[in-house]
Parts: sequence; C-alpha cells; structure tokens
Amino acid sequence: MRIRATAAAAVSGALTLSALAVPAAHAAPAAPNVTFSHMKVNDGKAITLGATSTVKVKATYTVTHPATVSMSDVLTGPVLYRGDSAKYPDTQVTSDDPGTCAKVDSTTANCSATITVPARELYNSDAGTWKQGGVAVDRKTGADRWQNDLGTLPVRRAAQLTTNAAPEPVKKGRTITVTGKLTRADWPHGTWVAFGGRPVELQFRKAGGSTYTTVKTVTSSSTGTLRTTVTAGSAGSYRYRFAGTSTTSAVSAPADHVDVR
Repeated sequence: MRIRATAAAAVSGALTLSALAVPAAHAAPAAPNVTFSHMKVNDGKAITLGATSTVKVKATYTVTHPATVSMSDVLTGPVLYRGDSAKYPDTQVTSDDPGTCAKVDSTTANCSATITVPARELYNSDAGTWKQGGVAVDRKTGADRWQNDLGTLPVRRAAQLTTNAAPEPVKKGRTITVTGKLTRADWPHGTWVAFGGRPVELQFRKAGGSTYTTVKTVTSSSTGTLRTTVTAGSAGSYRYRFAGTSTTSAVSAPADHVDVR
C-alpha cells in the first residue's frame, strides 16, 4: 500500500496494520514504548519492479521494550518510505500484516513480516533510495509509534535489453552488425519505455568459452536502440550488457550466437 504524506494518510497506514479503529478519547493515548533495531528488508538487496510487477519481500527486525510491556498488546511492522519521516512520508509502504514475533527474553523479541510493493502504485520518480523504518500500534487504543532511519534500500525500475547479431553465418573477416534495444519499466502506465543516452557494453564469448569480454561501449539512442559493427574473427556469442543506475536495474541481454566460417 502506498500512502502520501498527510496526517490522515499516516494514521490510515497505522490502522491498516493494526486493523483497529482508534476509540474516542479526551486525551491521546500513550504510544507503545518499543524500539526497533536490526531492520533488514529483502535481505538488504535492491527491490526491482517490472512494468506490472507486484513484489513480496520479507523483513526481519528486533523489538526492544520494557519488561512491563507485553508484546501481546502491541502490533509491529516494517515501513519503507521516502522523505524525512516514516509517519509523514513522501511515499510509504507498510507491511501487509502485523509482524510475527518470537520472544528472546523479557525485553526483546525477534520479528518478521512481509511487505508487498506494487509497481502500479508508484511513480517513476519513486525509483531510488528508500529508507527503512518501523511502526508499533497499541492493540487496545490504536496509539502508534513510528521510528525512522533504520537503514536504506534501493527500489529500482527493471530494465530489458535485446541483442541481434547478423548475418549468421558469416565469413571470417566480414562485418557483423549487432543491434539491440534498451528499455525500462514505466510504472504508472504499466509499459516499457526507451532508455536513451545510456552506455551499454557489447560483449563477446568465444565458442566453447565460459566468460564474456567487453568489445566496445555503445550509447543507446533516444529511442533506446543500439547499433554497432564488429569484424568476424571467430565463432561465438554476442550480447549487450547494461550496468544499471541508481534508479534502474542492471541487465544482460540473451546472447546471440554467430557461426564464423
């Protein structure tokens, strides 16, 4: 679920987690006295979303609390957000369900939860570095406590890349033309769009070999297309390789084998 930065939205996020409504009261109830630490979402790896992807990732974290606080009275969960505050973010995703916690001792519990990140709920500008946080909700009162800055995690637009080497077969010493196209996910529209002006490596693996070497670097056009030529030397496979950016994933195109005779 994505929530924009308003007070009403932040409360909505907490109550979605707790599935409780805050009862009317003359004074605001006290927030749960818990502290989050050791937050790890998706095992620290980047979340990559295709044009229509919905990705579920696991989060693990530790909750510390006074011995007088019973964890049976508190719901906890991880938060991914952009902005200065987990409670009042620019963009926010909370866990689908409350975390499952295992007691370590009278003041500590280790917890895990699942976060669902749907591409259709994001803007392309949301790609980049997100922050990790936590939210705790009192089961009885609905009072919530939010904790910021528990680490960071990249959220990236997936990239796609193609390679076609021609002619096939080809005589040794003749010219091989290698074409391709680099695109990336457009989340709001659920499509793939050209990714132009990006350096892409043309790589070659000799027939029978196990590793690729970079032949040259080609820049994608405004329409994402790639085109270059090489001289046929030996049989093998060509592929384009894009190293990625802070907002877009790395990707290697499927290889295209060329028989040199």
